[in-house]
Amino acid sequence: MIPDKQRIKLRFEQAAATYEQQATVQSRVAIRLLRLLDEVVAGFQPADVLEIGCCTGLLTEKTLTRFPGIDHFTLCDLVASFEQRVCRRIGIHAEKITFLAGDIETLPLPEHYDLVISSSTLHWMYDLPALCNKLHRHLYPGGVFAFSLYGKENLHEIREITGMGLTYRSLEQLRTVVEERFHILAAEEARETLWYPTPIAILQHLRATGVNSIGQQAWTRRQVSDFVASYQRRFADGQGVRLTYHPMFFVAQPR
Repeated sequence: MIPDKQRIKLRFEQAAATYEQQATVQSRVAIRLLRLLDEVVAGFQPADVLEIGCCTGLLTEKTLTRFPGIDHFTLCDLVASFEQRVCRRIGIHAEKITFLAGDIETLPLPEHYDLVISSSTLHWMYDLPALCNKLHRHLYPGGVFAFSLYGKENLHEIREITGMGLTYRSLEQLRTVVEERFHILAAEEARETLWYPTPIAILQHLRATGVNSIGQQAWTRRQVSDFVASYQRRFADGQGVRLTYHPMFFVAQPR
């Protein structure tokens, strides 16, 4: 399915107060992305940074801690109100922030960067190859593009039952996209399985993180009942019912 950016914006706005309570995978993915960046670009200390899809600032805070020499940090997100949340979170570092509210695919970027970083966001893009070209133009020579997003097995349980879900790429398909403009320094993938007591708890988790941005209409009681029965039948065992995340990680430099 093609992402509806207005629906994505609305869902993440609605999930702002609950996001971090439920975003356990997204937090671990952000940590792993920074660790991978540290491993493959030893001694890297960016001064000008762009983060795409900052949300409530999980990655922003971790990036500022990891790179204390950052002078200027540009944040971009569809949700304008996230600026206040992020600034409260990072305290005195807020003076380094420029916030761009809107769609990174269409917003003009005001400068060049040593690091472009993004976690759990780029799978929402309409045209990732075009975005890679754009970011390539705004990276300094020797700069780094580091990102995580999700792959083909992501939330496959939901897709198998409802027929709804994003069109994800495989790791090799992403390699092909990124290699058009960048030298890939690292590319890897993982699986994260979460367990919940009931299928309803999974729906609540997705709503609380803003990830339920695909369906266009509210479900009827019958649809919810059918979903619960099907999910329980297919994906339950002694631990409860499972939900799969499929994060992928890239670190690259401009050609």
